[in-house]
Amino acid sequence: MHWQLIVAVEQEEIPRLKALYERGLKNNVRDLSIVDAKGIREREPYCRGIMALDSPYTGIVDWRMVALRYGKDFEEAGGTVVTEYEVNDISMVNESTAGSTEGMKYPIAVRDKKGNEVRCRYVLTCGGLYSDRLSQISGCSREPRIVPFRGDYLVLKPEKHYLVKGNIYPVPDPRFPFLGVHFTPRMDGSIWLGPNAVLAFKREGYKVYDFNVRDFADAISFRGLQKLVLKNIKYGFGEMYRGIFIGSQVKILQKYIPEISLSDVLRGPAGVRAQALDREGQLVDDFVFDGGVGDVGSRVLHVRNAPSPAATSSLAIAEMVADEVESRFSL
Repeated sequence: MHWQLIVAVEQEEIPRLKALYERGLKNNVRDLSIVDAKGIREREPYCRGIMALDSPYTGIVDWRMVALRYGKDFEEAGGTVVTEYEVNDISMVNESTAGSTEGMKYPIAVRDKKGNEVRCRYVLTCGGLYSDRLSQISGCSREPRIVPFRGDYLVLKPEKHYLVKGNIYPVPDPRFPFLGVHFTPRMDGSIWLGPNAVLAFKREGYKVYDFNVRDFADAISFRGLQKLVLKNIKYGFGEMYRGIFIGSQVKILQKYIPEISLSDVLRGPAGVRAQALDREGQLVDDFVFDGGVGDVGSRVLHVRNAPSPAATSSLAIAEMVADEVESRFSL
């Protein structure tokens, strides 16, 4: 069984923890409770904290398996999943496809770099790291801009897995843009620790040395990122330092589980967060739907931002997106 503890290790975190508790109650989170230091140890014997939010019905899933199942369901409903199709044009066409008897029922063409074409009535994009570029090529707004941040994880050695029984999270701090270190058991039995958050030099830059000139230039020339960096320069350098010297990241982990040492961890995988940012340097932390005007824009709906926990909330988000599609296109 896996549960989740959101653990306060400083007195200043307690008001934020209690606010989370109240929000959880309003959203009918099942059996949510506040526990003291003793309650923390009863659930996580090696974890130390002064107060925690206990969510006993939080679980873990194999997200790859879930995503594949979504794709299978879509195909069984009559859809087609096409991979390795890098979109570089969304535009109106002036004639029917060859052999078509349906006239201009499908006036939008979505083309890739190889010249392939998909014809459709309406377009819904959920482009993640490329959502701003998809919006731009369809004639819609480029903002909010996507800035990629890489999160590097550590992995707890198997012989130390007994230190962690469930999900252990820090209390979110709204002053900083990211989530802080997590202790996350995985479906394969491994335990991930982290992540940090550093600017990625490539939109799909999962490795430290991944670099793309266009992606890097896009990011650093964007005034919104420049303002974000200036506001969080100390925090940003700290994240970079912890990414290079994992001993400094272990020190943060030790605030929650003092028994963890540098010799207990290995470098692990990384993820890239598609962070939406406005030109004032503000993180976009809510959903953004965007369309346009004209022949193309009026037939396109872009999901520009779906903030964390987008995977956890994917079914609820899908309902909201479907409602938005029906409303925008009067379906």
